[in-house]
Amino acid sequence: MKRDRTMNRRWFLGGLVSTVVAGILAEPRSAQSGQTVAPEIRGDIWINTPPLNWADLRGKVVLVEFWTFECWNCHHVEPYIKQWHARYAAEGLQVVSVHAPEFDRERDPDNVRSYVQRAAITYPVVLDNDFSNWKRYSNRYWPTIYLIDKRGVLRYQKIGEGDYDKTETILRDLLKE
Repeated sequence: MKRDRTMNRRWFLGGLVSTVVAGILAEPRSAQSGQTVAPEIRGDIWINTPPLNWADLRGKVVLVEFWTFECWNCHHVEPYIKQWHARYAAEGLQVVSVHAPEFDRERDPDNVRSYVQRAAITYPVVLDNDFSNWKRYSNRYWPTIYLIDKRGVLRYQKIGEGDYDKTETILRDLLKE
């Protein structure tokens, strides 16, 4: 029993350290010069919206967030996503939240719906249980934020927590374009 707790603690701490280090070392990527077109977000189960497609989102700035409901780092980012959604939706921001589960219980759509309701998340959430969106974005970490401009070009990536002022500044600049 003690060995199991030690192994679980090591696994948890190892994952925590790698996530923190990745967030600290990763510079947000900009695709302004490379004109990387953002992959479309797809899914069979959407919460708070019918399925969205990129054609309907042209002309909007899209914030794509990869998260999972039991991730504490994701919980720390969540208030900022909510604030930006409330503040900038009328100006053309569309948040698309991609729920990519880490644990089996996070795969259950009812558990995700329950969390979304409890957390008062009102923007679209798509379930990515097969990690197809995760793979299309070559994503590796929870949470990760991507900002996509009005033409569908990936312009910014932020891995992990922090840099909220910088992310919001880039978001506002994209809305002005």
